[in-house]
Amino acid sequence: MEHTFDVAVVGGGIAGYTAALTSKNLLLDYLWLGASAFGEKLACAEKVTNFPGVSGRGKDFFAALEAQREREEVLLTPCRVDGIYAAGSKFLLTAGEKTFEARAVILATGVETKGQLKGERDFLGRGVSYCAVCDGALYKGKRIAAVISSPAFEEEVHFLARFADMVYAFCLYEGSDLQGENIEVRKDIPLAIEGNQRVERVVTKEGTLPVDGVFFLKNSAPPGALVGGLETEGAHVKVARDLSTNLAGLFAAGDITGRPYQYAKAAGEGCVAAHSVKAYLNNLGK
Repeated sequence: MEHTFDVAVVGGGIAGYTAALTSKNLLLDYLWLGASAFGEKLACAEKVTNFPGVSGRGKDFFAALEAQREREEVLLTPCRVDGIYAAGSKFLLTAGEKTFEARAVILATGVETKGQLKGERDFLGRGVSYCAVCDGALYKGKRIAAVISSPAFEEEVHFLARFADMVYAFCLYEGSDLQGENIEVRKDIPLAIEGNQRVERVVTKEGTLPVDGVFFLKNSAPPGALVGGLETEGAHVKVARDLSTNLAGLFAAGDITGRPYQYAKAAGEGCVAAHSVKAYLNNLGK
């Protein structure tokens, strides 16, 4: 770690971008982390009508945001954060083999609207993982399942195959190119995870599959899995009016705080969260 940032903004969408832009304007030493800026969903939107001053195709809105980002020199560090840990008055953030440190964090990772598999939450830390790099080596010589949301995560499946005896890949998209001696692409659909003290099997439409662990490879992990001790309400993070959470120095913004899932709400909360971080750091004398 080169130094400690004032704030780490986690999430590349509208909320994360607005939080990073506002942090820069507030002269905070910020770090913006995300898989990509603004997200694929915006670029593919047929029409945007719920954001002030914008009425047109999503890709035009995307282009306007990108032009502003370049003009204002708001820098994105491309990565997927897989863990956030409170360490005294600071936070440690891990992204694969990378580690970052910040005095405050704004969580803007969005929300998984598809929901979790039955048993997914119950076996977190007991066979369910969201990080191949973090936990892959724990399954040396064992059988695991990988539930993959997009081709972007196929590289992580190959990483898992370096350790596991067999990786059963459930690809939730068309046209997978996954290949490997110990990689089996499954055509059935996972429905649930079962076991006693730890994961023992995946239940599918075609029956059961004995496994020692299940990796969910997707853009954002459930907030409770990403940050230990974070208070949540279902899939959402519980926040106060200033978007603070139950963990001092950690704020949340955008879809992750609850409905409505609107760009205007995401942008407003990104701005509020950055100002709340500024006030928080001022109170600490930073």
